[in-house]
Amino acid sequence: MMLVIVAIMKAKVGMEQEFEQALKSIIPQVETEKGTLMYTLHRHKKEAGKFLFYEKYANKEALKEHSSTPHFTALFGKIGPMLDGSPVIEMYEEVSGITPKK
Repeated sequence: MMLVIVAIMKAKVGMEQEFEQALKSIIPQVETEKGTLMYTLHRHKKEAGKFLFYEKYANKEALKEHSSTPHFTALFGKIGPMLDGSPVIEMYEEVSGITPKK
């Protein structure tokens, strides 16, 4: 069963650019994870410093593997002091939709 994670995070005022760069820096490493099917970062159009990750995993094991990688733990060590509040993490099961065309 495919899992979808929506993670919403907000940077402290004045740290928005550094925060965004830190979030973007993990993407090349995540791309090498076999069970990570999609991992896209989005910036809120109206709220400065608010970001959303849309993540799709092949199964629970792939999510667990992603969450325990050195690059994931290093990212949270780096962005922790820049976070304005706790991230909001929601988990969904994929029900229906279209697949991105390549």
